Amino acid sequence: MIVIEKLAAADAPATEKLELPFELRSKSRLRTHLVNNEECGLFLDRGTVLRGGDKLVGNDGRIVEVVAAGEKVMEARSADPLLLVRAAYHLGNRHVPVQVGSGFLRFGYDHVLGEMVRGLGLTLLETEAPFEPESGAYGQHGGHAHPQGHSADGEGKGPRIHDMARYAK
Repeated sequence: MIVIEKLAAADAPATEKLELPFELRSKSRLRTHLVNNEECGLFLDRGTVLRGGDKLVGNDGRIVEVVAAGEKVMEARSADPLLLVRAAYHLGNRHVPVQVGSGFLRFGYDHVLGEMVRGLGLTLLETEAPFEPESGAYGQHGGHAHPQGHSADGEGKGPRIHDMARYAK
């Protein structure tokens, strides 16, 4: 089993591939398989979200490229940017991960959200495609990062929103 504990340089030449849907690329601890079916253990920093094209380095030195697997998604399309912004607002208000593209929004398959988006006037497609949602306003490399290496850990330690102003310069 290959054990992976860290990211590799973006330009490192990969010899292996790891194909995962977004839900699994959002886990920092995972037992899975490479594309060649070799067992793989991920032990990454908490909050790490892998993106298609990211490179990882195994404990044996091999470089593994992350591939965003195709998954069942809904795609809201419109040539009207205002309609797309309205739909993005309503999806974001429901804390739904959303991929923003030119003329479309992509989100995980959910018929209720699909009807909401259709009701806003957008064309809705059900399809299978790689899903790469936005990482959020404070995201870095797709994960949940904080300025200068500080972290709010959910246990009452680390900076809070009201502390962020002192880091913003």
